[in-house]
Amino acid sequence: MVVEHPKEIGVTLAIRPVARRHAANRVVQVVSSLGALIGLGILVWILAVVVMKGLGAFDLAFFTRLPTPPGITGGGLVNAIVGTLIMTVLAAAVGTPIGILAGVYLAEFGRGSKFAVAVRSLTNILTGVPSIIVGVFVYTLLVVPAKSFSGYAGAAALAIIMLPIVVRTTEDMLNLVPNSLREAGLALGAPRWRVITSIVFRAARNGLITGVLLSVARVSGETAPLLFTALNSPFWIHSLNQPTPNLTVTIFNYAMSPFADWKTQAWGASLLITAGVLVLNIGARLLFRRGKIR
Repeated sequence: MVVEHPKEIGVTLAIRPVARRHAANRVVQVVSSLGALIGLGILVWILAVVVMKGLGAFDLAFFTRLPTPPGITGGGLVNAIVGTLIMTVLAAAVGTPIGILAGVYLAEFGRGSKFAVAVRSLTNILTGVPSIIVGVFVYTLLVVPAKSFSGYAGAAALAIIMLPIVVRTTEDMLNLVPNSLREAGLALGAPRWRVITSIVFRAARNGLITGVLLSVARVSGETAPLLFTALNSPFWIHSLNQPTPNLTVTIFNYAMSPFADWKTQAWGASLLITAGVLVLNIGARLLFRRGKIR
């Protein structure tokens, strides 16, 4: 009969939990890797389908002509492309300065104040609000009193969606700027506003641009808020006080139509938006890498 030494028993008992942890770690790694591969595969599959079905719609007419009546082949979506660009630019022109100013207040002036806590909380809430709720809000606020859908209402809805992204990105980027830079500027006698605009903004410039690009990418594919605000139009844009054509609502309408030509153009518009969002995201990531503060 062999009697094990107490120390050997203790070592054996200590090794077993370690082996179990290593085994559990390997299982989690395998499951996580499998999940990542599945997600990546689905993403590649979606992109491949959009590219294969959307490339067929890309021709000169697609980018230069107006939509044709139902049942007539040909035509393009130039009015929807221009309408989407106009509303996106207007939304960025409204949401970007307001968001940057709010982010500056949170990062530079409102640290610890109750008002800053309230603004930050409202920003977090607004980030999670569904876009269709924003569309209904703007519909009630602007469309119903004016008794007309309009491009201005669509731009307002997109600006509200962009706002929290710009605010949070601005606050985070400004918080990454070392306080020594602020102190150096103040020590030279520069006023605080000058330190913020000339030193802090310059140090966080790429990060601020990244936030704006990400917010534009966020709203470029929104359909629900535009259904309640800008609606759509098959005609050329003469005034933003009228229903304004846009790509996302056009995709929504064309995808449900029984006409093969319209469905092809819907795939083409989907590819155009996907390519635009991809370019914006890649550009934002490149700027973010270059804008890291060391």
